[in-house]
Amino acid sequence: MHWLEYHWYRLTPLHMLLLPVSLLFSLLVSLRRVLYRLGILTRIKLPVPVVIVGNISVGGTGKTPLTLALAEQLLLHGMTPLIVSRGYGGSARQPLQVTIDCNASLVGDEPLLMARRLLCPVWIGKDRAAAATAALQIHPECNVLLCDDGLQHYRLQRDVEIAVIDGVRGMGNGWMLPAGPLREPVARLETVDAVVVNGGQAEAAQFSMQLQGEVFYNLLEPEKIVAAGYFKGLNTHAVAGIGRPERYFQQLQALEISFIAHAFADHHPYRATDFAFSFDALLLTEKDAVKCSTYADARFWVLRVDAQIDPALAELILRKITPDGCKTA
Repeated sequence: MHWLEYHWYRLTPLHMLLLPVSLLFSLLVSLRRVLYRLGILTRIKLPVPVVIVGNISVGGTGKTPLTLALAEQLLLHGMTPLIVSRGYGGSARQPLQVTIDCNASLVGDEPLLMARRLLCPVWIGKDRAAAATAALQIHPECNVLLCDDGLQHYRLQRDVEIAVIDGVRGMGNGWMLPAGPLREPVARLETVDAVVVNGGQAEAAQFSMQLQGEVFYNLLEPEKIVAAGYFKGLNTHAVAGIGRPERYFQQLQALEISFIAHAFADHHPYRATDFAFSFDALLLTEKDAVKCSTYADARFWVLRVDAQIDPALAELILRKITPDGCKTA
């Protein structure tokens, strides 16, 4: 996929070769939306408000950190959220609750990361509506659903749609898959309730978001915390198997850490041979760390990253999902 992404963010002849397939994909996407709008394909309405967090492009835009940040905000306002995700990369075929001791190969790396934050119940399922229904039977106390990466899952009726875009890469060449990175046309952003820009500059009608992290915890001993200065003078390597590995490496550079970078494909299933190099310290993303415990030793460190979001975004959601507009604890 990396070679294709290279062309998505540049003007190359490959675009023209793939254009016929992109036009067909665009037609199918539009037809599917029309079928749902006309009621030919049915939507499932849940007994609680549904907040969708997604994007219209392929690749990491920051949906999972935003979902966690929104869960924290809703908890602060007296809500009891439930998170539902597809569980991409996991082998589970039926709805399943994600617990802190689950294996990422079963439930997916991002759901496991979210479950280990211990904020609220996290469930997975390819059919997000079925997963949410099963989850609410087990957790009737939950009164709002956060659907991570569910913008195109139209089977699930929603009350709020939030689209996250990469403030640096934007929409790439603006073309639909496979000639470009878009799952849906750019015009789709005009129909969502909020557009969140991760990094870069947000326009007046958009909300800003920044990913921040300055401390590292030991993978095997999470209570052991160190600052960036701990790695000064060490033979340090950094590993990232996320949508945009360069974003993680740039964050480490901003912390003035000297390291050798190792980029892997998004959702990479790590093996011991992936770490067959000499190092004093290995720096991981949280998303990668949940898959590396088997191979870890005391040299494995994880950078905790949190999304800093505009408080007005949570207020917008509360106005749309609560009768009194902005519920507080």
